[in-house]
Amino acid sequence: KYLERMAKFNCLLEMELGVTGGEEDGVDNSNVDSSRLYTQPEEVWEVYQALSSVPNGNFTVAAAFGNVHGVYAPGNVSLKPEILHNTQKFIKEKLGCASDKPVFFVFHGGSGSEKHEIATALSAGVAKMNVDT
Repeated sequence: KYLERMAKFNCLLEMELGVTGGEEDGVDNSNVDSSRLYTQPEEVWEVYQALSSVPNGNFTVAAAFGNVHGVYAPGNVSLKPEILHNTQKFIKEKLGCASDKPVFFVFHGGSGSEKHEIATALSAGVAKMNVDT
């Protein structure tokens, strides 16, 4: 429903999937089951299918790949940006499309990320990155 309303005035929807660790706005996910910190390709596909069906709908997906909210020093976060690459491949195969990056990703909780992890995430189609949030 939100994207249908937003599409009328060309507004982008950012959909967050999975759990971003750490604490933000009083919500503490520090002790969450670690499996919930990694979004699965099937989860992104389900959302992609639903949102892509909205005429003129523009959206990004903030998939969890071990990222955390808060301020962290480099090396203190266990990221798996290859999840984003695997998801792009999965969705490309489902769509049968030519694009290697059918999904526009958002990188939530980028603080504490190593340069190579950021580069890997960007090469997987990350269009926006949040740091120190």
